[in-house]
Amino acid sequence: MLALDLGILDRHSHEIKFREALIWTMVWVSLAAIFYVLLLVKGELIHGLKTVGDIQQKIVQYKHPISIDKLDFISAIAVYRKNLALEFFTGYLIEYMLSVDNVFVIILIFLSFKVQKMYYKRVLFWGIIGAIVMRFIFIFLSSALIQQFDWVIYIFGFFLVITGVKMFIERNRKDEIETSRHPVIRVASKYLPVYPNYFRGHFWFRNKKNSMKLYFTPLFLVLLVIEFSDVVFAVDSVPAIFSVTRDPFIVFFSNIFAILGLRSLFFVVAHVIGMLRFLKHGLSVLLTFIGIKMLLHSLMKGSWIFSTSNSLYIVLGILCLSILASLIWPEKNKKQKKSIKELTGEEPGDLNLQ
Repeated sequence: MLALDLGILDRHSHEIKFREALIWTMVWVSLAAIFYVLLLVKGELIHGLKTVGDIQQKIVQYKHPISIDKLDFISAIAVYRKNLALEFFTGYLIEYMLSVDNVFVIILIFLSFKVQKMYYKRVLFWGIIGAIVMRFIFIFLSSALIQQFDWVIYIFGFFLVITGVKMFIERNRKDEIETSRHPVIRVASKYLPVYPNYFRGHFWFRNKKNSMKLYFTPLFLVLLVIEFSDVVFAVDSVPAIFSVTRDPFIVFFSNIFAILGLRSLFFVVAHVIGMLRFLKHGLSVLLTFIGIKMLLHSLMKGSWIFSTSNSLYIVLGILCLSILASLIWPEKNKKQKKSIKELTGEEPGDLNLQ
């Protein structure tokens, strides 16, 4: 789908308008909804389950909060499908909500490096490809660790509680990126031949006047910084979804569908950034709740609040309340309410890479 989006439907770099971004966002969300329905009607195909014993084995292996005792295969598979679909949808919502915070950081990166708007789509495409590969590795390594060492889930839970509390404390802090002091820029500038100016949207080029020497452009450094931020966000988002399900395939699909929509979501959020005043508050509450759920999962096993369906309601409630509060009490500071189009009106300039 990414190849179709960039390679066939749109081969040229251009500035993405709000209408186009909104349409593509609806496409990605619709694909996630289709996958939800697929799990609801054929979810057992992921693991090739053919008997009640197969279903029971997966329930025990991945600790699904359901019971199929005394059920025939048809009834058991119906219960399993419904739970799997709910786990996917809950995980998808969590990842999508966290993706909005990721978008804020990417916007900050583009502003700090003065990237021209027409190149946003190109950088985001390759950034997402890198994120998919890193998430794949991180998810299946984490799943293997949890399968072998159950206590790892407590480390994840403690980390998420700390992250949620820290996010709430720093919710109003003004984030800034000093391009010359960023660790990725320092390392890249030290070991790579970096050209100080942007070069027609290229990540690198060969200088014919200097014996065809290869130079990397600032746009390549921007891509490296975005990949670095993707790694940081993976450390938050991947443990978060393990509170919903331990099935590595559901974890992976939830992450990937959220990541696939990240590029179009970026341009949508860019236009409504002033309307998301309380998103950080919601994210901090969400991460803290998820962390507590992971820390207490053995003590509260079977509790109604930790069931898959009720976890979904809590996630939806946090998301809706943060958006509703943002609409009721909008940001009064006019500077904060500027759209990304107004903020990125300048042309790309030279970077101080010393």
